[in-house]
Amino acid sequence: MTGDFRFGVNMTVPASRDEWVEKCRKAEGLGFDVIGAADHLWMAPPFPALVLAAEATERVRLNTYVLNAAFYNPVVLAREVTGTDLFIDGRLELGLGAGYIKEEFESTGMPWPSAGKRIDHLERTVKELKRLYADPDHRPAPVQKPGPPLLIAGRGDRLLTLAAEHADIIAFPGAARVPDGAQVKAEHADGILERVEFVRGKLNGREVELNVLTPQVVVTNDRAGAIEQASKQIAGLTVEQIGEIPTFLCGTHEQMAEQIRANRERYGFTYLTVLEGSMDAFAPVIELLK
Repeated sequence: MTGDFRFGVNMTVPASRDEWVEKCRKAEGLGFDVIGAADHLWMAPPFPALVLAAEATERVRLNTYVLNAAFYNPVVLAREVTGTDLFIDGRLELGLGAGYIKEEFESTGMPWPSAGKRIDHLERTVKELKRLYADPDHRPAPVQKPGPPLLIAGRGDRLLTLAAEHADIIAFPGAARVPDGAQVKAEHADGILERVEFVRGKLNGREVELNVLTPQVVVTNDRAGAIEQASKQIAGLTVEQIGEIPTFLCGTHEQMAEQIRANRERYGFTYLTVLEGSMDAFAPVIELLK
């Protein structure tokens, strides 16, 4: 498996205007290709954050990684998406998910729907966005045609089937969840591969980009020791399994670069996203892989 890599950093910490500008400029200077804004109630509002990021940068793409679709009326969301894309000169990538944190729904006073109902809403949202993008009377009109690239994130059969039909980018979180939204354990390597193979079987010849979220990046000369330490924090996996998962990078920068190349061969992951706390630690790996 070959393919050029793309690297994203997801901004999760609210900050003042000056601080937000500074860290976005830093991310672009370090070589990241995409700056993302997460969508949780305790974080910065995604669309204003991306507009501000665009003002501070020149090259990077900007994405929502990822919106909780349940929080948005699809028609109103279409306005936010196309308007934001207009303001940032067509650099937007729209990331959507079904929502998974029960407490966030409760905080808004919204009911906590079943997984099936959340995916129902996600599907309605995706189809309504496409309909509105194609409507010649819709304003603001999409800058990118037929609309901003769509990323859908998740792991369940129905969600991945939806992603295989509609998404340009499919993102794998690498963690399984139970119905109340709690994260129960990291996904082992074979489980992630099974999910990738499942979605490939649904693509019907479509070409998509595969993304993986990598929330942990540990730079060390003692890779074995770092994996042993991680085994105390990552539930449900053996030391050997932790060393294989694509959602945990550790070792020297050279070892991490080799791990990412191996993940491209095994899973097809050419687009990797880290969290902002790993931005500095991961930057030398970008240089090695580009």
